[in-house]
Amino acid sequence: MLMIEDFLNYLRYERNRSELTVCNYEQSLRDFEAYFKNRDSQLSWESVDSDIIRDWMESLMDKGDMASTVNNRLSAVRSFFRFALSRGMVVRDPSHLVKGPKRQKPLPYFMREDDMNRLIDLPQMCGEDYSGLRARTIIILFYETGMRLAELVALNDQDIDFAAHQLKVTGKRNKQRIIPFGKELEQTLAEYMELREQQPARADSKALIRNDKGERISRFQVERIVHDCLSMVTTQKKRSPHVLRHSFATAMLNNGAGLENVQKLLGHESVATTEIYTHTTFEQLKKAYENAHPRA
Repeated sequence: MLMIEDFLNYLRYERNRSELTVCNYEQSLRDFEAYFKNRDSQLSWESVDSDIIRDWMESLMDKGDMASTVNNRLSAVRSFFRFALSRGMVVRDPSHLVKGPKRQKPLPYFMREDDMNRLIDLPQMCGEDYSGLRARTIIILFYETGMRLAELVALNDQDIDFAAHQLKVTGKRNKQRIIPFGKELEQTLAEYMELREQQPARADSKALIRNDKGERISRFQVERIVHDCLSMVTTQKKRSPHVLRHSFATAMLNNGAGLENVQKLLGHESVATTEIYTHTTFEQLKKAYENAHPRA
């Protein structure tokens, strides 16, 4: 159709768009045109309305297209109508009344509780070897407190209150919060700190977690330790400190913690940020239902 060809030439020669972009636009426009022609052969670009566009988007979603893909296709149709309206090829733009589907946030990766238990109980994580005990301490710190990577790296010895079973972390924008901890982390921290002081490299450092030179451990070193540890019990793609933060939140919610309490422990500004974990737990609930219900 000449209208589409004119628009594609406009993209090429006036907007200097890449040929890949032009091809993607053309594919979307041809697809939409085929859809409305199949609905009614009398329909044209001048006569389609917003309901036809919405029906087309719904058909794309039914075929399994992601929200991002449908939004990209809708964007091509919108661009075409703006061009056609500016050139007098159509008298109205029905696409401006249409909203695209909301982009779904990907569910966070997390470790299952039994995998975390297996990891923490591994012999190489429980011996008297300093690097192994340091790795265990890092894993348990993340998993039992939900703190961020930067917060763990910044921890100092004085931030640990063993008597009150709580630690102080400094989060985003230097906001501080207090996180309680249990006996397992208490014992692990005490063992680690005792063994740390026996190491040959004892730099004058106030840092809680230190590298082999006695200096504050780096983010990169922590990331590598966590990746190596998680690799012992999982093959999932993401094996980062943030996975342990997600695992903490998921475990808390799965075991009855309230959403607002988890929000405070994580240091989220809004409870809306924490709600992503309710989707994770609901996914688990769905799987349990599908596996257990005889009519599912």
